[in-house]
Amino acid sequence: MHPDDELCLCFHVTWRKVINFARIHRIRRASQLSGCQGAGTGCGWCRRQLERIATRIAEDPPDPSELDNWLQRHSPARDAYARGRQQYLASGKGNPPSGGEEKSAEPPQEDPSDPAE
Repeated sequence: MHPDDELCLCFHVTWRKVINFARIHRIRRASQLSGCQGAGTGCGWCRRQLERIATRIAEDPPDPSELDNWLQRHSPARDAYARGRQQYLASGKGNPPSGGEEKSAEPPQEDPSDPAE
C-alpha cells in the first residue's frame, strides 16, 4: 500500500490523510477517524483498518518521511484490500453510500485504439 492509495473506498480518503489526521488530532479511538472526510461511515469495510491505525499510531507513530515504509509494515496489499472489499460487499455485509463510485483493484487502462488519445 502507498500513502496516496485509498483506505476508505466509499469516500476516497487516502491512507496519508487518515494517518495525518490521527497524528495531528491525537485520536484516542478509531471512531474519531470518521472526522477525516467521513472515513469509515460508508459500507464499513475500512473500519477494521481504521481500528488498526488508531492502535498502531499510539504504539508506533510514523515519521512523515518514513510513511511509505511504515505502511508496508502495517497495511495490506492494495489489490488484496480492494478484492476483499468486493467480496465483503458481495456477501451483503456492507452497503456503499448511494451515488458512490465502485472502486476496482486496478487503475483504469487507456484504450490504445481511442483516437482521442
